Amino acid sequence: MGSLAIDGGQPVRTQPMPSRCLIGQEEKQAAMRLFDEAIASGQPFGYNGPNEKQYEEDFARFMGGGYADGVNSGTNALFVALGALGLDAFSEVIVPPISDPGGVMPVIFIGCVPVVADADVRSYNTCADEIERMITERTRAIVVAHIGGDPVDMDPVMALARKHNLYVVEDCAQAHGARYKGKMLGTFGHTAAFSMMFGKHHCTGGQGGVVYTQDEAMYWRIKRFADRGKPFNLDAPGNVTAGLNNNLNELSAAIGVAQLAKLPTIVQKRHRIGEAVKAISPELLHEAPGIPWSAIARMRDHLAHHYFDTDHAIVTDVVENELEKLRAAVRVLSERVESDNPESSDGSEL
Repeated sequence: MGSLAIDGGQPVRTQPMPSRCLIGQEEKQAAMRLFDEAIASGQPFGYNGPNEKQYEEDFARFMGGGYADGVNSGTNALFVALGALGLDAFSEVIVPPISDPGGVMPVIFIGCVPVVADADVRSYNTCADEIERMITERTRAIVVAHIGGDPVDMDPVMALARKHNLYVVEDCAQAHGARYKGKMLGTFGHTAAFSMMFGKHHCTGGQGGVVYTQDEAMYWRIKRFADRGKPFNLDAPGNVTAGLNNNLNELSAAIGVAQLAKLPTIVQKRHRIGEAVKAISPELLHEAPGIPWSAIARMRDHLAHHYFDTDHAIVTDVVENELEKLRAAVRVLSERVESDNPESSDGSEL
């Protein structure tokens, strides 16, 4: 490999990656059962029904306990997770520097002000040091996003939140099943938002999301805000707070039940790729000193959590066929970095 593809060299892949094959017969059968029941009964399927209840219970079980409420998108999951906190208008909410726009916009729609904390130099995520620099007397909450499944260093973040009496919301849109110090991401903050759109690890169809918490009182606040302020678990004659219709639905939930059963296998397959790359990391460190490895060393440690759905064909392609090409590409990249930065070879300035 004389040069990188971006410089006109031969691409590593000349064919597109295999299809994800995320949806299978299990999801089809679940949807057909729901249609058969609706036709037989003469009643359309709606929301807050048995399938949605099952999906929420299964999701909470996957998380190791707690409470889950299905909603109609990952963006609205964050909107509900924030809205349930009941923050005063114009409160400041610290948000991550790298995220989907939907990971920040909900702050505005609850009448608050997003304040961006910078990234940790060791990763693309934020960290407690950067968050602390942005705290003011108006700060009321922190949103942390585990980008690509790489965990934010949560212990210092939670200690900082306790010190300043702040809420923490975890954006887990890209972190289904990822862990920090052995504990599931989404279980550290006061609430957590998950995306189940078709491009994520598992899905509920085209769009979907879940708001998760381990606090029962917070769960009921989440339920109310997600469904126009309905008085769930309260003795009240009508709606008790302003909110929008963010509900999931029975069809999406039925698909989600089938999908969630596959999630451990999906994670396991992608971990194979991560572990294979980690296995050759020492070799890459030795052969490519020009790359600033100090800046990505922590990312390497969490690579097994940096997964999206994959099928066997992709695992085979990457693990069995692509690693030698990766070695060659890294060597070329190292030479390029060294020529661009002749005075630095280890990235220590980062």
